[in-house]
Order: sequence, then structure tokens, then C-alpha cells
Amino acid sequence: MSAAIYLIGVIGVLLYTYLKWTFSYWERKGFPCNRGSIPFGALDPVRRNKRSFGLAIYDMYLSTKKPFIGIYLTLRPALLVRDAQLAYDMLVKDFASFHDRGVYVDEKHDALSANLFSMEGKSWRGMRTKMSPSFTSGKLKAMFSTSDDVADKMVAHVNKKLQQSGTTEFDMKNLMACYGIDIIASTIFGLDVDSFTQPDNELRRISKKVTDNTAENIIRGTTSFLYPGLEKLFIRLGWATPGMKDMQSLVRRTITLREETNVERRDLMQLLLQLRNTGQINNDDGIWSAQATVNSVKTLSKDNVVAQLFLFFVAGYETTASTAAYTLYELAQNPDVLAKLLDDINQTLAKHNGELNYDSIQDMKYLELCVMETTRKYPALPILNRMCNQDYPLPNSNLVLKKGTEVLISLLGMQRDEEYFPDPLRYQPERFTEEHRNYTPAAYMPFGVGPRQCIAARMGKLNVKIALAKILTNFIVESQEKREIEFTVHGIPLLPKGGAPVRLSKKQ
Repeated sequence: MSAAIYLIGVIGVLLYTYLKWTFSYWERKGFPCNRGSIPFGALDPVRRNKRSFGLAIYDMYLSTKKPFIGIYLTLRPALLVRDAQLAYDMLVKDFASFHDRGVYVDEKHDALSANLFSMEGKSWRGMRTKMSPSFTSGKLKAMFSTSDDVADKMVAHVNKKLQQSGTTEFDMKNLMACYGIDIIASTIFGLDVDSFTQPDNELRRISKKVTDNTAENIIRGTTSFLYPGLEKLFIRLGWATPGMKDMQSLVRRTITLREETNVERRDLMQLLLQLRNTGQINNDDGIWSAQATVNSVKTLSKDNVVAQLFLFFVAGYETTASTAAYTLYELAQNPDVLAKLLDDINQTLAKHNGELNYDSIQDMKYLELCVMETTRKYPALPILNRMCNQDYPLPNSNLVLKKGTEVLISLLGMQRDEEYFPDPLRYQPERFTEEHRNYTPAAYMPFGVGPRQCIAARMGKLNVKIALAKILTNFIVESQEKREIEFTVHGIPLLPKGGAPVRLSKKQ
């Protein structure tokens, strides 16, 4: 018994020493820091189910006024950068020191992990270069009719609800989630899905597996972000990422069908098949054929295609849904902004013979300002992360950030900081005009900046604008009392607690 007690004592002392050493990292390096609670650090509120990951980092942002502060993501030190110009320089001017994210990726043994978000170094750069022609104005214009059809399904769904009960309160987050799923299904996968009438479709089921607040998703999200080595072990043991096998099956079936029948559709999958079969995405926006030549060698495996499409699926539908929903929520609470936007839409449509198309959407200048203001106040992802790839001397100090250190930027903190955006909780699209500009440009980065900024940002914004224009030209958005949205304690994105309720009625 005494030997067991002695062993427990030794283990306790070793554990105490290890934790004390680990949580003194920033002090030993001379950095200002906020330890949080040992052993979870900044993420202790996440463990206690009090805050989401993004909100926990936001709390750390608010805990100091210093340009940067050392924090702990459980046992892993990370530098939280608060100074907007420093953050901008890291992502743009000093990109060579911060070109990777440091999350799980294993191209050699797990092709499904090798997506644009996770890939590193030359592999990432090569894939980014190859995929860039997918998102030109010409490609987006060619896909417009597909998105427009999905928006018409949404309008039909709302009309049906209004016929039953007149003025109706809709949870815009739920409505736009259906729209977002169907947009992704059509423009990414080339699938005809109607989540408004068939909410249990295959893509909705996959999305639930990916986003539900299950213990499995929490564990896998944590290991992928904080402990890539452990995630690699899980994959080697055959523990697949939730939803990935379903996505793999869906994409492989579609690829096989298209390659066997030479079906040609104007969607992202078609462009990836073009890259797979010909080695490049054609710069000619009128050429969508993915047919291989006799001597061509496939440059992407089916799983390479799955990896990219899974990324665009997960990132695309939630970003579209949240941005559209939060914009309508703010418009209902700011009738002056709503009136200006309606005037912008109506005048622009009059110039384009009443036709809502790619060109008329692009011409709606105040609509662009509204989307910018929404993505400022409600960044789809509340944080940006990078890995320090080489020792980096921090400006205006004697401190050096060591290679291998995680770097975090709280977009929610920075874009709601009155130092950078006066009266930050006020919804004010005019702040982005030359005439009324009152913000710090370096602090605005809802889609990231620099070489690793979101490659599909233009597509996402276009789909948001289509949804907004369709709702506002077909329905009346009823004014409502001002109330700031509370966010749930789950997930990475900013998810509204209780939804985003907005009352709609039919136009006379």
C-alpha cells in the first residue's frame, strides 16, 4: 500500500511540475500573458459549456489592450494578436513566416485531409494556383442561373407559408440554411436538392453529421486544430471524420457518372474534373468540358476532389446562411438602412430592365456595403489562425516569436473594437464609403487577407446578395425592436441563440 501511495505521490509531483512549466512558457519568453485556468487555459469556459471557442478567444481579446498577448489553448501556447496592423502584416507582408495553419493534414496517407484550408507550403500554393480560375467573374456569371433557381425555390417556400398565415415570423438562420445547402448542392455538386420541401435530403444529413454538437465532433475538432499528431493517429486507426465517408461516397458516385456519360454542367465539380482530367482549369470561361484526351494522365485522384468539395461544402453553406440571415435581422431593426437598400435595389433593377442577373447584382452598391457591414459585425469565422513557420522578431519590441507557435487573430474582437470601428455595435453600412469612412482598413478581414484569403469569397458574397435581393423584392421586412443577438456556446461559427427571427409579409 505504501508503495502505491508513494507512486501516486511521485506522479502527482511530476504532473504538477509539468503543468507549472508548461503554463510558464510565456513568462519565460518575456511575453505579456493571460494563463486562464490550468490545465485548459483560455478554453476553460468552453470546457464548462459557457462559451464557444470563438467567444472564449474574444474574451481573451477583451482582457487586455496590449498589441499581443500569450495565451494557452489547453497545453499549447498561442499568441493572440490584437494590433490590427501587426495582424495584417503577418498575413500579407510577412506571409513567408506565416504561410501555414498548423492544423491536421496528411497528404501521403490521407488524401481526404488535403484540402486548401489545411494544405501546407508548396502543395498548398500549387493547388491554390490551379484552382484560382474556378472563381473568375466569367465562371460565376455562368453559374448565376443555377443560384437564381435555388433562390426562386426559397421565394416559393416563403409564399406558401404566407398564404397560410399572412404575416409570419421566420427564423432566418433556418431559412437561409436551407438556401445555403441547396446553393452548395447546385453550384458545387451539380445536384438538384430542395431542402425546403425535403429537409431530410442526403446533403442535410451530411451537414448534421458534421455540425451537430456531439462528443465525437468536439473531440475531432479539438484534435484536428490543437493536436494534429493525435488526429493522425485516429485516422490511421480507421476512425473517420464524421460525415466524410458519406461525402466520399456521394462525390465518387457523381464523378463516375459524369466521366462515364461525359455529362457537362456548369458547377465547381465540373471544373475540378477538368483539372483532374486535363491538368488545368481552362482560363476560357466558355470552356467547361472535362473530357480527357487519349494520352492525358489524371492529376487528381477522386479523393483529392472529395477533399476540396468537402471543404467548400462545410465552409460555404454556413457562411452563406449566417451572412444572409444576420443581414435581414439587422435590416428589420434599422428601417433607415432598409429603405436605402430597397431604393438601391429598385433603381438598379430599373437600369437593367427589371432583370435580376449577375450584372445587376454587381451594380447594387449599397447592397455591397450592407454585406460588408454584416461580415464586419458577424464574421462567419470569429478567428483566423496561422502557424509561425520561422522565428519572427515582433516589431517595436525585443521579443521573438518562436517557430512552431500558433498565432490567433480574433476577428470578432478586432471588428467590434471601438478603436478600429467607432460605435461598433451600430449597423452602419456607410462606414465603408469614401465619404464617411471612419474605420481602420487593416482591421477589416472577414474573409482573411493575403495569399491565403478565402478563395471562394466572391462566390459566397454573390449567393448572399441573390438571397437578399430575392427576399426584398418579393416581401416586406417588418420593423422590429432592436435587440443584439446572443450566440450559442457550441461550434466554431457564430450561431444565434434562438435563431434570427424576422417577420415577413407579402407585398401588395
